[in-house]
Amino acid sequence: MQVLADRFVEAFAECLHEKVRKEYWGYDANENLSNEELIREKYKGVRPAPGYPACPDHTEKLKLFSLLNVTENIGIDLTESLAMNPPASVCGWYIGHPQSHYFGLGKINRDQLEDYAKRKGMILEEAEKWLRPVLE
Repeated sequence: MQVLADRFVEAFAECLHEKVRKEYWGYDANENLSNEELIREKYKGVRPAPGYPACPDHTEKLKLFSLLNVTENIGIDLTESLAMNPPASVCGWYIGHPQSHYFGLGKINRDQLEDYAKRKGMILEEAEKWLRPVLE
């Protein structure tokens, strides 16, 4: 059941992204891509999510949840480790710039971690906890 729920939520996120491109924001209203082109992400814009390679910091979910009153509006909670509950949930940003593309951040050095923690107003140990998977 969980696998099916995960598939549905990802499919809905893709469907909503298409509606954003074609209707809501309409920056690519005439898009007409094949399934192969969709799989190869030939569309304009991206939908990165906290915790994935382009933005590995899960704490960005806290901002999104606060800004959108997610728990109050739709009942999704964040766990202590910032996983979403129910598990078949997604969150992220839609970016419609025609030159936007997916990328992996890669590994970061200690000086980058220190700078990031300072800019976020986060103590170094906390930043280290959340960014451990990408630390050099």
